[in-house]
Amino acid sequence: MEYLQDVKRLWPLARPYWFDVVVLAGAIVAALEVALRLDNKATFPKGSLWLLVPATVLIFLPLLARRRFPFGAPAAIFLYVGALSFASGRLVSYTFTAFLLVLACSFLFGLLDDRRQSLVGIAIAIGAAEIVGYNNPRQHLGDYFFIPLVFGISWLGGFGLGGKLRQVARAEERAARLEREREERARAAVAEERSRIARELHDVVGHSVSVMTVQASAVRRLLLPEQEREREALLIVEQTGREALAEMRRMVGVLRHPEEGPALAPQPSLEHLDKLVEQVREAGLPVALRVEGEAAQLPPGVDLTAYRLVQEGLTNALKHSRARRAEVLVRYGTDAVELVVTDDGRGNGSASQGGHGLLGMRERVSVYGGELEAGPRPGGGYELRARLPLAGA
Repeated sequence: MEYLQDVKRLWPLARPYWFDVVVLAGAIVAALEVALRLDNKATFPKGSLWLLVPATVLIFLPLLARRRFPFGAPAAIFLYVGALSFASGRLVSYTFTAFLLVLACSFLFGLLDDRRQSLVGIAIAIGAAEIVGYNNPRQHLGDYFFIPLVFGISWLGGFGLGGKLRQVARAEERAARLEREREERARAAVAEERSRIARELHDVVGHSVSVMTVQASAVRRLLLPEQEREREALLIVEQTGREALAEMRRMVGVLRHPEEGPALAPQPSLEHLDKLVEQVREAGLPVALRVEGEAAQLPPGVDLTAYRLVQEGLTNALKHSRARRAEVLVRYGTDAVELVVTDDGRGNGSASQGGHGLLGMRERVSVYGGELEAGPRPGGGYELRARLPLAGA
């Protein structure tokens, strides 16, 4: 088991170089075959072993540079064996490993992305084969047709496999591009939702600060003349509130779109759920609304977030899940409010806003330390469930 684990760890490192190992092994086998196969003097190449062995090894070495020169490396091998055949006509065809090497080079020509180079390569291979056959005194007439045919078959195999590999590469590139685009859209949707949350919270907090400032101003005017200290304290509160409102307007103004003005209408809350449900019903989706527990006064931000969650869930049920009916449950607890939106459609949570509505809902819930669960129901349909602490943590 430990041996297999070691092999699995080493394989990713060795995988890019396994073909180089095969090439070097072929060179060694061919050299040994020339040096040791002396059984048939009639077919043995003429010349000194000190020259024949290095010349045989040099046939294989250019293929080690195939990554940098995918066309030049196999072409150099064919040009070399063609030139070598003039010096020793029998040496090139003497070893079987050299024959396998030139077949592999023909296959590599077929794998080339450039079709012009691929066709030129197989032409070089067939031309070199004919030259080697012409210089080999033991060449038969049928070999002039058989060897080019074998090279052509090897080239066609590489050409077909290269087409498939290119299709796979294009598919992987397209999938990677789509994944990057999806992530960019998701980041843009999250950024847009955060800006929207900030704008809405500005309206909520701004309303509260405005009320506080107005109340401080009203109380200051009701003080007696001798209550100078209290008047100064309330004046500071009033000025601080107005400065805070001005700063908030400037900060949130950066987040607004140029065509978007400040929201003049009051922000919605759970008190407006009846109107929301009625609008969805008028759009064609029957909706049942249930409220459990005693309705409590929620913090403005929590109240707005709860409304947006229900709105998003009903929008998904109406536009994306092809639901025939939906149900909204609002459950008030002592320390949290729970919201459940269910439907009987075939939604998958892709939501609105280009498929990133669920991301926006999670952003809203995370602001107040709440919990959000969304997914298909066991009996069919889709369910959105959220829990928001009343403290708005």
